[in-house]
Parts: sequence; structure tokens; C-alpha cells
Amino acid sequence: MTRPNPEPSPPPQDWPACGHGAAPATDPDGCQGIQVPTLSACLAHLNESDRVAYLATLSPGDDIDHRGTVFTGELLSELLSPLTDPATGRPRLGNARFDRAEFEGDTTFDGAQFAGTASFVGAGFGNSARFNGVEFGDEAHFESAYFAGRSSFERAEFHGGAWFVGAKLGGPADFGGAKFNSDASFVGAKFHRVAWFGGAAFHGDTWFRTEFRDDAVFVKAVFEHVSSMGPLACTGTLDLSEAVFGAPVTIEVAANAVHCRRTRWASTAALRLRHAAVDLTDAVLEHPVSIAARSRPFTVAGEELPEVDLDSPGVCVRSLRGVDAAHLVLSDIDLRDCRFAGTIHLDQLRLEGVYTLACAPGGLRRRGMRLVRWTPRRTLVEEHHWRAVRTVDADGWTTPLEGDEVLEPAALAPVYRQLRKSFEDGKHEPGAADFYYGEMEMRRHADDIPWAERSLLTAYWAVSGYGLRASRAFTWLMAAMSATVLAMMLWGLPQHDLKPTSTATSTGSGRFVITAVPSAPVNPRGPYGERLSVDRFEKSLRVVINSVVFRSSGQDLTTFGTYAEMASRLTEPVLLGLGLLAIRNRVKR
Repeated sequence: MTRPNPEPSPPPQDWPACGHGAAPATDPDGCQGIQVPTLSACLAHLNESDRVAYLATLSPGDDIDHRGTVFTGELLSELLSPLTDPATGRPRLGNARFDRAEFEGDTTFDGAQFAGTASFVGAGFGNSARFNGVEFGDEAHFESAYFAGRSSFERAEFHGGAWFVGAKLGGPADFGGAKFNSDASFVGAKFHRVAWFGGAAFHGDTWFRTEFRDDAVFVKAVFEHVSSMGPLACTGTLDLSEAVFGAPVTIEVAANAVHCRRTRWASTAALRLRHAAVDLTDAVLEHPVSIAARSRPFTVAGEELPEVDLDSPGVCVRSLRGVDAAHLVLSDIDLRDCRFAGTIHLDQLRLEGVYTLACAPGGLRRRGMRLVRWTPRRTLVEEHHWRAVRTVDADGWTTPLEGDEVLEPAALAPVYRQLRKSFEDGKHEPGAADFYYGEMEMRRHADDIPWAERSLLTAYWAVSGYGLRASRAFTWLMAAMSATVLAMMLWGLPQHDLKPTSTATSTGSGRFVITAVPSAPVNPRGPYGERLSVDRFEKSLRVVINSVVFRSSGQDLTTFGTYAEMASRLTEPVLLGLGLLAIRNRVKR
């Protein structure tokens, strides 16, 4: 059997070797199997009579030592037969030493009981290796072992330490339902195919400084006293769904994806991740949990942990649905594709470091048969999905994946409201302004809002972008002022400046009282072109500018001009105020 050199290397051979087949030109040392006691050959090279005689000496519970021996499936079956307890039908061994042994073909220890230490240090398994339901009463050593095919430890129980340091598992590995009642170590182990730990229970300290070249599945696993997990690298998905962490834990992972659906943290936890897309749907956080992106590779024993086929630039969270965000802190996380709807206490979510949220497409974009201009702002990906499905052609908005639920505006407005409060509590007013805009947009489009209220919101949006778009408010202000100036020039200013008429009245005692009576303003006449003079423009502009600041210009006006001035003194200061409010909302800290 050809296999790579395990790391770390197993201990050097220190037993009397069989030496069978030694030949100077080919293998000067020959077979490395340990000699059977009182005989000069290993179990594999004993003649038939000696092998039968040796096996006859064995009984259930005996210690055995077959280090370096080459086993076929038939030979292993012959060895386990006399060790099988008639009462249980299960092989029962004492101390069993199979260091550096080579198991050719399929290997089966199913149901075996190791009352003492089981040692397979440096052993090689050429095909499948089955340890299903095996009970390891003392320590189990698989350091530097190599499994070429499928390895199965389903429902195995390790009462003592379980050591897989430096082991290489070339095929799928199944530890489903296994119980690790004491310490376990997978430091330096390499899983080249799917590793399944579904339903496994880790009751002691456990170390996973491991490489998974495929998915690593810990669905419903229990980590009772595990204080650290990693650093580990996973080319596929690290699935911790429905797992339970009973003690404070630090999880360090470089993976393409990390699933924590319905995962329960009964104590504090710190997740330090690289590259991963994280799904926290319905996760249970009983104490503070932080998720942070790590900028530099993890190191193990002073060397960087290899990150094979991990190309995504940063850490992103895909879903917070069902999570109580009161205990959650996210640092340096990409939230552009995160589903926030359904998050509990979203207003208490803490975002730290550099985080990225979904952004509305900026500039002119096609919407159906027309072009619309969008202003960039922070948005929910759920809003992207809703806008993308509203019309056939919604350029720039993210299309939902097949099977994704598309929420309506009435469901998204409360989500925006809670995020706004979270940003306000964090004194991040510009970010809160974006979510206020989103909240108002969802209210404007919601079906459960009365028509009159939606009409008012539409006007508020059109005039000033809900008090958040200064350019829109100032554009309307300039348009209103220009329209008022033009109206004043054409119809608001009288034809001529008013000149008072003096009247002398006798008092009867030789005295006269002179009274100045103002003349009535005369509506302008003549061609419109003549009314558009520089002098009339200057007077009209003065009227409008004074109107913006609630002042009377003192200019004599026609009846039309008087009402136009009143209207401008009502509307234009409001537009100015909305523009200033929008600027304040963007620069306030």
C-alpha cells in the first residue's frame, strides 16, 4: 500500500522484527512485523500450524501486540475470532498494539471492546476501516495513522483520550454519534474528503487544529467543555448547525462557508473567521457572541495554516433571521447579502470596525421602459429582492435566488426602523439617515398604509427625499424662486411705480391740510417682452429673496403679486429648511 509520510512521524521501531523476505537487492530488512512471542516470525508469516497454535492461546480480554504486521481482512478475522466474547458476540481486547501495522483491503473492528489502550500509531488502512460501535476503555492512539479509504467510527465511545494527531484520512470520515468522554486531539490531522461528526459528543478538552479539504459537518454535535476550536481550515463548509457549546469558546476558522443554523451558545463565544460566508439563522445566543473577520492567516506552531481554495476576500454574514441580536457583535463583516428580516432585538445589534451593507444602485438605471435616477444609500438585500421582482427590467437591483422568500414593504419597514434605532444609539447619524430613508420608502409603498398618507409621503419624497436629499430640496427651491421672479415680472409688479396724489383741505380758519393719497397699483400692460426688463427683474428678485426669510419686501405689488408673495413666503422657507435639514442629517455625528 502506497501512502504519504505521516506528520508527525511515528516513533522508531523498537521491537524484534520478523525479517521475512529480507534480500540484499530488494529489501535488506524484510518484514517489520513484531515476532509472535516464542516464535521467530510475525503473525502474517507464521506457518499454519504455528498460527493455529498461537491463536488457540488467546481468549477474550487478552493483551495483544502486532506492531508492524501486515493484515489481510481474513487474517484480522482469524485474530479477532478467539478474542470474541461468547456472551456478547463482540471482540474484547485488553491492551492492543497495532503501531505501524498495515491493513490491506477492508478492515473491520465493528463492535470491538478495548479494555486497555488501543494503539494504532502510524498504522495504514489500505481500504475502508470500520470501528463502528467500538468501545475504547482506555486511551486510543491513531497518531500519524493513514486511512486510504472510508474510515468509520460511527457510535464509537472513547472513555479515555482519543488521539488523532497528524492522522491523514484520504476517504470520507464518519464519527457520527461518537462519544469522546475525555480529551481528544485532531491537531495536524488532514481530512481529504467529507468529515462527518453529526451528533458527536465532546465532553473533555478537544483540539481541532485541522485541515478539512472538503465539508466538515458537526450537525447536532455537543461541545460540553471545549474552550477552543481551531485554528482550522475547511475548503468546503464547516457546518455547526444545531450544535451546542456549553462553555466559553473561541472558534478560529478559515472556510468557504460556516453554517450555524440553530446553533446554541450557552456561554460566551468569539468567532474569528477568514473568507467565510456565515449563516446564523435561528442561532441561540444566551450570552455575548462576537463574530470578527481576521485579516491575517492563522498560525499553528509558528507556521501559517494553509488556505487551499479559499478565494473569497472577506467574511460575510448571509442571515440573522431568528437571532436575538441583543447579544451579537459583528466586526469587519460584509453584510451586503445579509437577511435581517426576522431578527429579534435588531435595534440592539452592534456593528464595529469596517462593515459593508447593500447599496442602492447609483445614477441613471433602467426600470422597465423608462430611465430613473437612484441615489446611493445603504439598503437591505430584502429591498433589492423586492425591487428586482417588481418589474421585468430592474437594472442594478440584486435578483433573489431561486426559492428565496421575497418580502413586501410592509414587512421591511419595521426592519429599517430597528436598524435606524441601532445606528442612532451608536451615534452614527448618517447611517441612521439611510435607514430612515429606507423605512419611509417601504411605508410609501406598503399596502397597509392609507392612500392619503401614502400621497403625503410621496410628496415629501418628491420635494426633499424625506428631508434627506439636499440637492432635491434646493432644486425645488430654485425652481420656485425662479417661477416667482418670472410671475412678479409679468404680473406682480405694477405698470409704474406708485406716486401719491396731494390734496389740500381747508380747516375754516385760513389753514389748509395737505393729504397724500397713494394711487392704486395698475396691472402691467403691453407685450410680455417689455415687462422682462432689468429693473423689473431686480425688484422681483428682491421680493423673492425677502420671501425666503419671511420678510416683506416693501415693494408695491398688484393683487396677483400680493398673493404670489404670500405663497412664496409660505413655501420657499420650507424648501430652504428641508435643504438645510438634509445637510445636517448627512454631517451630524
